[in-house]
Amino acid sequence: MTNWASYIKSYTDYLRIERGLSANTLVNYRFDLEKLTRYLEQNNMNISPVAIEAADLEAFLYHMAPQINARSQARLISALKNFFNFLVFEEYRKDSPMQLIEAPKLGRKLPETLSLTDVNNLVNAIDRSTAEGQRNVAILETLYGCGLRVSEAVTLRMSDLFPQEGFIRVVGKGDKQRYIPLADATYKFIRIYIETIRKHMIAAKGDEDILFLNRRGKRLTRAMIFTIIRQAADRAGIKKVISPHTLRHSFATHLLENGADLRAIQLMLGHESITTTEIYVHVDRSHLKKTIEAFHPRK
Repeated sequence: MTNWASYIKSYTDYLRIERGLSANTLVNYRFDLEKLTRYLEQNNMNISPVAIEAADLEAFLYHMAPQINARSQARLISALKNFFNFLVFEEYRKDSPMQLIEAPKLGRKLPETLSLTDVNNLVNAIDRSTAEGQRNVAILETLYGCGLRVSEAVTLRMSDLFPQEGFIRVVGKGDKQRYIPLADATYKFIRIYIETIRKHMIAAKGDEDILFLNRRGKRLTRAMIFTIIRQAADRAGIKKVISPHTLRHSFATHLLENGADLRAIQLMLGHESITTTEIYVHVDRSHLKKTIEAFHPRK
């Protein structure tokens, strides 16, 4: 191939250094761009990123359309647009071949949520008689009680806990820090885990400060937390397909149902834009009615 790898590396370096994007996001961008390079290779199209034209990219997208859903198509088109905009910005190209290509229109997908009863059943389904069980309860309570992303939970450190002040420090997307209120009910389970399990463990080198460890003293993987939640859901008889993100969605939805301000939820979730948080208004439309009843001047 005609130096696609070097251009993709320059682009991902730019995203990492100047935009501060996470390793997971960079992997997704690279994966989408490599779909294009594989297509070019398979079709013996020896075209460089600075020479490829809109017709070539349209043919690629037409080839991919039956293989992926509308949401994945939109992400692929977004990745290509951003990549070629970067090439224009760096003056490798005069214009973007993606300029007139539009992504498919997507409906807003409402997040799956659990009821408070489901959350309680999920936690209660874990066997607390084992060390792993005590840890797993603390993990679920932290994911739900603080609305964490799974990547934030696996990197949470002992030094990020400030129980006296009632906060935890979280490092989110783009290495941005935020402080989230730590409810007494949530910290109770974290404290039990620390005092009965964590303080007696020998942590692996580099993970000495990590809160949640596996039996070998290493930080948990994202996949392991997915497994913990799915096994607990099976035992609790929850039929929905749920993930760590379901607990985060449930955290936000339950706060909104109980009258929390949307801006406060945005700050706790670490959403850069309020429009991302507004999806929870669609989950709980009763919040709109409560707002009118409480604040309309002619109620």
